[in-house]
Amino acid sequence: MDYYKKTTHEILNEFSSQSKVGLGNAEVQKRHEKYGFNRFAEEKKDTMLKKILLSLTDFTTLVLMVAAIISFYTAIATDHGDLFEGILIIAIIVINSVLTIVQEGNAEKALSALQDMNKQTATVIREGQQQDIDADELVPGDLLVIENGAMIAADARLTQASQLRIEESALTGESEPVEKDADFISSKDLPLGDQQNMVFKGCTVVNGRGQAIVTATGMQTQMGKIAGLLSDSGNSLTPLQKRLNQLGKRISLIALVAAALVFLIGYLQNEPLLEMFMTSVSLAVAAVPETLTVIVTLTLAYGVQKMAKKNAIIRRLPAVETLGTASVICSDKTGTLTQNKMQVRRVWSRGDEVTDVEDGMTDEAMEVLKIASLCTDVIVEKGEDDEVLVKGNPTEVAIVRAIEENYHTKKELDEEYPRIAELPFDSQRKMMTTVHKMGNKKFLSVTKGAFDVLMPKFHYGDVERAQVVNDRFGKKALRVIAVGYRVFEAEPTEITSENLEQDLRLLGLVGMIDPPRPESKGAIKKARKAGIKTVMITGDHVVTASAIAKELGILSHKQQAISDSQLQKLTDEELDGKVKDLTVYARVTPEDKIRIVKSWQRTGAVVAMTGDGVNDAPALNASDVGCAMGITGTDVAKGAADIVLTDDNFATIVDAVAQGRTVYQNIRKAINFLLSCNISEIFIVLIAMLIGWGAPFSAVQLLFVNVVADGLPGFALGREPAEAGIMKEPPIPAHEGIFARGLWKKIAVNAGIFTIVTLFGYYLGTFVNSVSPWVDASPEVGQTVAFLVLAYSSIIHVFNVRSSRSIFQVKLSTNKSLFEMAILAVLITTAIALLPFTQDLFNLVHISLNHWFLVAILSIIPVFVNEMIKFHFSSEEE
Repeated sequence: MDYYKKTTHEILNEFSSQSKVGLGNAEVQKRHEKYGFNRFAEEKKDTMLKKILLSLTDFTTLVLMVAAIISFYTAIATDHGDLFEGILIIAIIVINSVLTIVQEGNAEKALSALQDMNKQTATVIREGQQQDIDADELVPGDLLVIENGAMIAADARLTQASQLRIEESALTGESEPVEKDADFISSKDLPLGDQQNMVFKGCTVVNGRGQAIVTATGMQTQMGKIAGLLSDSGNSLTPLQKRLNQLGKRISLIALVAAALVFLIGYLQNEPLLEMFMTSVSLAVAAVPETLTVIVTLTLAYGVQKMAKKNAIIRRLPAVETLGTASVICSDKTGTLTQNKMQVRRVWSRGDEVTDVEDGMTDEAMEVLKIASLCTDVIVEKGEDDEVLVKGNPTEVAIVRAIEENYHTKKELDEEYPRIAELPFDSQRKMMTTVHKMGNKKFLSVTKGAFDVLMPKFHYGDVERAQVVNDRFGKKALRVIAVGYRVFEAEPTEITSENLEQDLRLLGLVGMIDPPRPESKGAIKKARKAGIKTVMITGDHVVTASAIAKELGILSHKQQAISDSQLQKLTDEELDGKVKDLTVYARVTPEDKIRIVKSWQRTGAVVAMTGDGVNDAPALNASDVGCAMGITGTDVAKGAADIVLTDDNFATIVDAVAQGRTVYQNIRKAINFLLSCNISEIFIVLIAMLIGWGAPFSAVQLLFVNVVADGLPGFALGREPAEAGIMKEPPIPAHEGIFARGLWKKIAVNAGIFTIVTLFGYYLGTFVNSVSPWVDASPEVGQTVAFLVLAYSSIIHVFNVRSSRSIFQVKLSTNKSLFEMAILAVLITTAIALLPFTQDLFNLVHISLNHWFLVAILSIIPVFVNEMIKFHFSSEEE
């Protein structure tokens, strides 16, 4: 409804409320039943059963479930009753589901704790009594009391306003507070930022007071409507999920083809069909890396833990890796790249001197700020640890904070120049004047306001020079406040604008700005080195946004900045063609932000979006990975995001990108490690069958290699620290396959080595009696030797894949758990080969010392080959 077009009387009648009494308790109850509570509709939480089912929909997990079913079926069909293999596969599936559900549950608990810290109250008048209530209890028609420093709890039409200024950046992106006027009425359609008689949920009062009739609560508020937009963007798969699904499909296809081929070969060789079916199943089991899903989950979970220590809460596990592949970071300006806290940057004073306060404060500049601070209504309080808290209008707060940091307290100045009268700021005059006692006989009148407004009032001082300085400050996006004064010999009796705000003497100009966060510039530079483009998307003015962007290193020339009006003229196709050349978008709407994010995505970019306001929430949801601010961020923004930054620090997002890249790097290492063995298992079985040697492994032996020999060391690969220079590499393209950049070649080489040494071991154990005078060659001995060679060489191989450098150059202490897991896997493998009970369980037999020596020699050959390859490439680089 266009309540800003209606009078106060019409609003009171429409909502059956009274201007001094408010609603009665009985009426409030009725409206609760009609309108519900003043809160956003919560997303329906999944039941535990649904969470479990969702965790099982991963393609690789589905392949494992099919393998388990076949394993159980063959165990029953052959009457041997050995369910061990199927139980192992099911156990892996269960562990993976539990890890995923627990991690996401921990993230939700952390977010709930953040929301509990931000519980809001509201002051209302009901039945003629002023009372504080839970903001959730507000209903349309309530008479809301608005006070300085409060957060607006619902959309409302003002009935009274006294010097009321409200910061609406959370809703509109506009960093400057908006002056409100209860008597304002418009006949035209106006955007939110121009509705001077309306206040909106989630915005903050920075000056003045007032009363208002609540016109909308919950999802009917402007913030609620934006929150409703979030449902338009469904959850799409992350790049990692797409890559792993693709990998799962490829492996499944390889498994089916290989199994069918083995079955066909056996049939043509007149082998028993049931035995061939069992061998085909074992090959299918060999092809599927059963522990890959668990290792990926553990790697992501470890990344989550590392990020939590760096102030980032991960709401969705795959978002860790997605952030690592980000090529564009679209960031809100106010409160994200900047501090959302005005600061004095420059002061022009008498003598034509411009003082940069960051370099040091001069006496002349301090004199301007001292006099200006007298003409303010800020509140200075002592916080925890004696911290000085300055509350009020951001412009006035900046002036007072500057003197508190460089001179002495505002209280001391007020005592030296006690205020005896004032003319408050209003929208007609656009200036403020205060009168102070100066010594025993004289009186000082101080006036401050925009230079353009005050210029006709100045009759003394270098006004022409001040105009030049004002223009120069404006080009640097500084908000300029002019300070003038008059000295009276007697106390002024007529406190009017005509008497006090004439014949002023120009004292100076104060230029201020919402400064960048100190760490933002370094973070943006670090992102640039990593090939990541930072784009500023803000509701602020293009001049202000461009100045901040230039200071941060985002903007290099003005053609890279575009305003909303220019953006509206571009079609989606035209925007797609220009989007890579634009780095600043100013005065944009929430819908524009989504459009920009989607345009980048159409170019193939992986987009991370950071923000804190409700106006950022739809874009946070539409981006590949949304990052909300945990302290200043609204609940809507946090709910839409994949990651919540608990320190509101833009630099944290860049640190998180580095961690995400490390996660992706470690996942690729895990894939190299696992598939080198799995692919070799396929070729070992196929080649052995083709040349008539029979099956070199049983299904349970292959499962052991995949789960223990590969799995245990693989679990620790996720803890590998980042390799040097990880943030100097370009981002990983969204459509790049997981085997890109030579990973397939590495896997093929390693699989080839494993195949050769394992088949050689199988051949010697099966057919060559001269290896040992005490143990006759047989298929069982051959299987045992082949099993041990494959298991040991696979375990040792984890040290090959952990780094592109030689294993002798990488300290074991950088990942102690990897060494411990490798030792554990070796001990378990050795134990099952020696203990009679486990020998029966895994179809193994006793072998001689000569065979053990053979196993040891063959198992270290892959290490030697990998070291030669690394030495070759390192020599080429030099």
